[in-house]
Amino acid sequence: MNDLVKELKSKSKLVRKHILEMTTRACSGHPGGSMSCIDIVVALYFYKMRHRPEDPRWEGRDLFILSKGHASPALYSVLAESGYFPVEELKTFRQMESFLEGHPCRKTIPGVDASTGSLGQGLSIAAGLALGAKLDKKDRRIYVMLGDGESQEGQVWEAAMSCSHYRLDNLCAILDRNSLQIDGSTEEVMAIEPIADKWASFGWNVLTIDGHNVGEIIRALDDAESLKGLPTMIIANTTKGKGVSFMENVCEYHGKPLSKEQLCEALKELT
Repeated sequence: MNDLVKELKSKSKLVRKHILEMTTRACSGHPGGSMSCIDIVVALYFYKMRHRPEDPRWEGRDLFILSKGHASPALYSVLAESGYFPVEELKTFRQMESFLEGHPCRKTIPGVDASTGSLGQGLSIAAGLALGAKLDKKDRRIYVMLGDGESQEGQVWEAAMSCSHYRLDNLCAILDRNSLQIDGSTEEVMAIEPIADKWASFGWNVLTIDGHNVGEIIRALDDAESLKGLPTMIIANTTKGKGVSFMENVCEYHGKPLSKEQLCEALKELT
C-alpha cells in the first residue's frame, strides 16, 4: 500500500505540472478546479478503473464521466500519461486544429467516454450508462465527477433520485468539494450544505473523505465497489489550486491561467 500511495502521489505531482503548463501555453483554461480534483482522477485511472489505452473502446472497460467538463486539463493529462495519446499533444490544448478542445469530446479524443461541458448533465449520463450496463448484464462500473457549484443544478437532483430508485450500485459519483465556483464561495452564491445529508436523503451511500489523501481515496473507491444495493457518493473535500501555495483557495484561478512568471514559480513548488 505504501508503494502504491507513493506512486500515485508522484503521478499527481507530474500531472499538476502538465495542467499548469498547458493552460499557461493556451492562455486559457481552468487550472484551479483541475488541480483540486486531480488526486482522485489519478487514483481512478492508475489504481481502480479497468481500461485499455491501446483499445479505448474496449467493451470490458469501466467508464468515467467528467461532468465538470471545464476541468478537462486534468482529464487530458491523465489520459496522456495513461497512454491514450502522446504527452506532447498536451501542448496543443485549446489551439486551432487541436483535438484537445476546452471541454471533453467523445468523438475526437481517445479515452473520453462522454462529451461534457454543460454543467448538471454528467450524472444523468452516468445513470443511463449504469442502468444500461445492468440491463445488459455487463460487469462494468461507472464513475462520474461533479463540481460542487454544479450541484446547484436541478438536473443533478433528478438524476440522484433516479440512481437510487434503480439501485445503481455499479455507479460511483465523486463530488469535488473545493467550496469555490466561478463567482465565489458556493455557500455565498447558492448554499449546498448540508451536502452529505442531502445525498443520503436521496437514498445514496455517502462517504466523506479528504480528497487529497491518497489512502482515503483508495479506501473510499474500494468501499464503493464492495457495497451492493445503493449508488455511492464520495464527497471529497479538496482545495482549489491544490499544490501551488499562491493558487490555493483563490477563486480567480477557477478560469484564469498563470502568467509565464507565475508558472516558473509554481513549477518550482511542484519539483
